[in-house]
Amino acid sequence: MSETEPPRMGTMFGGRAGGGLFDIPTAPLGQVEAADIVVIGAPSATPYPSVGPYCADAPDAIRSAFGWPGVLDHHDFDLGGKIFAEGTKAVDWGNLAHSDRDFAANRERISQAVVSVLDQGAVPVVMGGDDSIPIPVLQAYEAHGPLTIVQLDAHIDWRDEVGGERLGLSSNMRRASEMPWVENIIQLGARGLGSARPRDFQDATDWGVRFFPMQDIVTSGFDAAVEAVPADSKVFVTLDIDAMDPAVVPSVIGPAPGGFDYWQVVGLLKAIAGRSKIVGFDLVELMSANDIGGRGALVAARLIAVVMGLISRQRG
Repeated sequence: MSETEPPRMGTMFGGRAGGGLFDIPTAPLGQVEAADIVVIGAPSATPYPSVGPYCADAPDAIRSAFGWPGVLDHHDFDLGGKIFAEGTKAVDWGNLAHSDRDFAANRERISQAVVSVLDQGAVPVVMGGDDSIPIPVLQAYEAHGPLTIVQLDAHIDWRDEVGGERLGLSSNMRRASEMPWVENIIQLGARGLGSARPRDFQDATDWGVRFFPMQDIVTSGFDAAVEAVPADSKVFVTLDIDAMDPAVVPSVIGPAPGGFDYWQVVGLLKAIAGRSKIVGFDLVELMSANDIGGRGALVAARLIAVVMGLISRQRG
């Protein structure tokens, strides 16, 4: 350990053992072998030229934030037991290749990887990458719907295009609304200013999006949002980490005061899992360059652990 590197839990307990996220086994891309959960790192899909792939290092930052050999045998108080139910098999495919120029190839790699997971009966957990990642991820569900999307985000992502780009991070929910296998979209946590114009919000409302802005959640809780999720439906949860308050996760490009805290998101995820089947999850927009002591990456890793634990229990 260098003189400038602070001690970490992983270092204290012997460091990593060469495994994947939370030290789960790694596997070659496409190899599932009866896995229940497959982790995929997607560094970039369709970044805007003005900023480039500014979240490309997020998957590795999340992997390094939490976990050490044997951690899966420890008691997790947020889940009331081990992270995974007995018998759960999870694997980490590592990071997909990505190009700073060939965005169509990026999207194809992401979609094909998720299709491979779904076709073998496993649940994909995708770590991005900027918020254009959900578009190719959701396209992979064409044969696996109907789908309800629950989005946690400070912004609503309903722009039709930005600078001529229709597949960027400000358009993911509009593009999702155009997928016939998407039946419901429930968006939580919007606040402050984003890229949306009043017309974008009206288009989303006209489509049938159920909005639960952060101010309403703070005032009334999230029970109404959970009840908006059809019982026993297939749910894809997409979490833009800027849904969190910047005091909790500072590592984003567009911080907005007044976001979720950790326990609000954990409670929401548990409530959704108690009502429906989580068939996929992505976490995007972690910008490591803006992180402070790895705090944002740690929160991201902990939320992914909770989601994977909930998926594991649903399949148990």
